[in-house]
Amino acid sequence: MSMIGEYFRLTPADPERAREDTDWALDHVEEVREAEEGGPSSVPARHFSTYKSWHLLDHLLKRSGFPVDVVHGEEPLEGADAWGYGPPRYLTAERVRLCSTALGALTYDRLLDGVDPAELDAAEIYPLHWEDRASLEWGRGWFTGLTAYFAAAARDGHAVVV
Repeated sequence: MSMIGEYFRLTPADPERAREDTDWALDHVEEVREAEEGGPSSVPARHFSTYKSWHLLDHLLKRSGFPVDVVHGEEPLEGADAWGYGPPRYLTAERVRLCSTALGALTYDRLLDGVDPAELDAAEIYPLHWEDRASLEWGRGWFTGLTAYFAAAARDGHAVVV
């Protein structure tokens, strides 16, 4: 089993309902994931995964002074049991907008500026084994996808559960 990062967009009405009924929230998230696993859709995805790159992205974003905890979320979904490796957290629509703006101002190259793979190994950044600068390229596509995902969520006024 591996640890992966997952995101779920919540419409403006969803956060209140999710806070009031965490069982509904988990069921809703699972329904969205299953529906979108069926293939491409004409609507923007409500579910996104950073796969195993979550820890690398977290390290790089924190190192850059990123203003939002995009990897772990910020607000606890009170009353929710662990959904995988811990209870879910979320970003309000306002924090999603800030996150989108900040991600849009970054490039992956800028995140990698001055990063030594040995630094990642020393910090035990999952999934480990950062051999050289080329190994850091593995996270580029996940960062690009995360940036696009948050841009769509911000555009639609959505909150995001992490």
